[in-house]
Amino acid sequence: MTYYGAKELAEAFKTVRKNTIQIAEDIPEDNYGYKAAPDVRSVGELLAHIALAPTFQREFHGNPSATFSSFNFMPLFERLAAETAKPRTKAQVIELLRSEGEKFASFVGGLSDDFLGETLIMPPGGTPPHRLRFDMIMSVKEHEMHHRGQLMLIERILGIVPHLTKQQQERMARMQQQQK
Repeated sequence: MTYYGAKELAEAFKTVRKNTIQIAEDIPEDNYGYKAAPDVRSVGELLAHIALAPTFQREFHGNPSATFSSFNFMPLFERLAAETAKPRTKAQVIELLRSEGEKFASFVGGLSDDFLGETLIMPPGGTPPHRLRFDMIMSVKEHEMHHRGQLMLIERILGIVPHLTKQQQERMARMQQQQK
């Protein structure tokens, strides 16, 4: 019995992306060039990376006959790196997050349980040696949440209280008020 399929995965991804977009909206545009350290992406570059990262899974799994030995990864990685590095305004970054998020959620929502349950053999040295398509596609959400954690720390460095923290504080205050 399966409780979590393509539609649930697509909805979960939409929730993650909605929260990422909120962070993108909360950070002022003049901070989009901020880098937490010299050798890391700026806020704008990190948001563009988040927006474009699902392209890999969409293109790989969008070709059901693709295998790790047959898929030509380098042109895709080079294209994504060039696209990520393009200068963008805050509005353009937010639109990129929205449009690419919708593309990925639509793609995922249309996948079958049988497709998601297929096992792929990883490249030599891959750990684990086999992975379900479901696991690989779900990694997009995990990847975004990883970077969103970085963005929330950057918000704190910039003096911004992350929206999820504000929401939690408001819930706690209401609960405390109700107990009085």
